[in-house]
Formats: sequence, C-alpha cells, structure tokens
Amino acid sequence: MSLYLRTRPRLAIMGTRGVPAAHGGFETFAARLAPYLASNGWDVSVYCQEDDSPPDARGGRWQSTWEGVRRIHIAVGADTPVSSIRYDLACIADVVKHPVDVVLLLGYNTAVFVARLRVAGIPVVINMDGIEWTRQKWGLLAKAWLNVNELAGCVLARHLIADHPHIERHLSRRARREKITVIPYGADLLEPQNDDDILRRFGVARGQLITLIARPEPENSILEIVRAFSRKARGVKLLVLGRYNTELVRYHAAVVAAAGDEVVFAGPVYEKSAVRALRRHSLFYIHGHQVGGCNPSLVEAMGAGNAVIAHDNHFNRWVVQDGALYFDDESACAAAIEQLLGDAEQCRQRGALNRMRARAVFDWSDILQSYDDLLVQVASEGATEVESDWGRRPYWQLDVDTS
Repeated sequence: MSLYLRTRPRLAIMGTRGVPAAHGGFETFAARLAPYLASNGWDVSVYCQEDDSPPDARGGRWQSTWEGVRRIHIAVGADTPVSSIRYDLACIADVVKHPVDVVLLLGYNTAVFVARLRVAGIPVVINMDGIEWTRQKWGLLAKAWLNVNELAGCVLARHLIADHPHIERHLSRRARREKITVIPYGADLLEPQNDDDILRRFGVARGQLITLIARPEPENSILEIVRAFSRKARGVKLLVLGRYNTELVRYHAAVVAAAGDEVVFAGPVYEKSAVRALRRHSLFYIHGHQVGGCNPSLVEAMGAGNAVIAHDNHFNRWVVQDGALYFDDESACAAAIEQLLGDAEQCRQRGALNRMRARAVFDWSDILQSYDDLLVQVASEGATEVESDWGRRPYWQLDVDTS
C-alpha cells in the first residue's frame, strides 16, 4: 500500500452492527477486512451499534480496541428499524466531527445520508450488496425507501463495489461502469479435522447431515426446502441454522410445522469453529436464495468442499456453476436431494469442483488486497478532489457472462 497523504491513512467502516461478528454476512466480512487493513498500515475504525451505554460513556459514545481496530460504540436503544436509522445518522455525524480519508459503507439502506459526507468532502465507497428492494418481505413503502436509497448510493458515492457481475450489470443502469468494481465475497478452504465433540452438541454425526444456513425468509426458499426434504425418511439430518420465532412470524411457524423428524433447528450459530465443523462434515449444502449477489454462506460451503443444491437463478449459477444441482420448485428440490443422497461419487465430484472454484475466484487474500488497493486509490483521489475514472473492470479476471 502506498498513499501520499500520511503514513497511516484513516478508514471508517459503517453499515454493520459491529465486530466481532454476531449477526450476519456484512459483520463477518468487516471482522475479516478491518484487522487485515489495520495490519497493512491503515488506521481503521469500525462503528458498532449498541442498545445501552456504560455509565461512564459520554453522549452514548465510547471506544474500545479489537484486533488492532478501533471500535466506536454508539448506543441507540433497542434494535428496531427506527434505531437503525438513528444509528446510521449518528455514525455519519461522528465521522464528520472526526474526519477520515475514506468511508466504506456496507449496504445502501440509508445511502441518502451520504449527502452529508459528500458536503464534508469525505469520499465514500459503498458495497451495494444485493438488490434489496426486490425482496418479498418488504411492503410498498419499504421497497420505495430502499429503491430511492439505491439510486442515492449510485449518485452520491465516490465508488461502488458489486459482489457479483449481475449486481454490476444492475447498478450500471444507474451509474457509469467505470464507477463500479466487482469484488466478490471470500471463502476459506477448510481442511479435514476431527470435530466429533462439536457435532455431538448438535446431535449429528460425520457424513450424516445436510446443512441449510440462511435467514428464514420466503425468498430464501426455506419452506420449499424443508418440505422437499421431509417428504420421506432420508436416513440423515437436515440441520437448519437461523433464528426462528414461531410465535411472532407466520412464515417461521409454517417452516417449523412442515418439518419432519429428521429436520433439526439449531438456532443462530455465530461461533466460527462450530459453523466450520458443520460444513466440513456435511454431505452437501442446500442454498435457496432467489435474489442477491455473491452470498457468503454459499461460497463458504464451496470452500468446505460441499456439493450444492441451489435455487436456479443467474446469481447462484455464476457463483457455483457445475458444482451444483439446481431447483426451481419443491419437487425439483426433492429430486435433487434424492439424486445426491443416492450418489456419493457425484457428491464428491461436485464438492471437488466447488473447492477448486473457491480457490480460483473466491480466495480471501485476493479479495482483501483488492479492497486495500481500491480504498487507497479512492483516499488518494479524495484528498486531491480528482474524479475517479479508472476505465477498468475487476481487479482480477472473472469468468463473467452477463448476457
């Protein structure tokens, strides 16, 4: 890394609930990227959303250090949509008061607020994530808000990151292609290990489980997958990770009601060693996401050498390619489960393909270095007020078919 401004360029990461990760993909990514950049010479701050503040905190703000990273804690009360908006506003106000060379915003849900950073002369890079406003869970008002914020992000950000070629294609309708860089999510290559103690905690055994790790939402096909698996006795367990509130959420209740005796609801699991153990010893992974880009759970399964059954759409087909069987409804999913359970060699071959692709395209070292290179460039241009016009595609060649 080289930067003409100072020995330690300053970066603020926003848009997550904080590090270490205990929520989802962006938190896990921030927990990976922030220490890497700190070790590479960056002065990194990560904003962390909190419900309450300690007695000695002034104005609901305090700091701590984790893995060489400065954590800036902001207390905004109970975790609600309104609190999340208040938190984002507080983060932006704080970084205006304590300027940095570049802000990395993960997600665009409140991108309209980036206008304040633009006025303050602080360049912002936004990882635009998926096409959030198309999700079924949102009502018309929420979809309109998200759509407006996607447009605002495209207009207000200095540069955009797309984690998938089809996300880049979508964003290019609202921003110049030169303003967009494709950097996917990363995967670790997991090596064999004796995890029997961890597996026993979940009531499963090596080679006797199938994994499903996703938020329980309709567009993730959880209900179709559970119904497909539960059509008959399988002789293995379907281990479902995620938070299910059957009393408050009708969809959650429907999923649990549809489950047969071999479906195990393990709840949310954020312990890295536990998730890795489950992936290592899974026969295959089922991925039902219908929308979005490069999903973290999918590429992590590939890095574990899992064969995959995936919902048939262009997002998943680019990520996993020939390492998956694809389904578009419950019956097709049931047929794919039957096929892989009856063909151990096919499982092995597709898992090997996925591991090879994870090494070639989703290697963390390439991805983290690409973020470093991009942020250095934007910070340099931000200081001299030079417009970003790189005229280039991703940092490494992706085998992209965006037709």
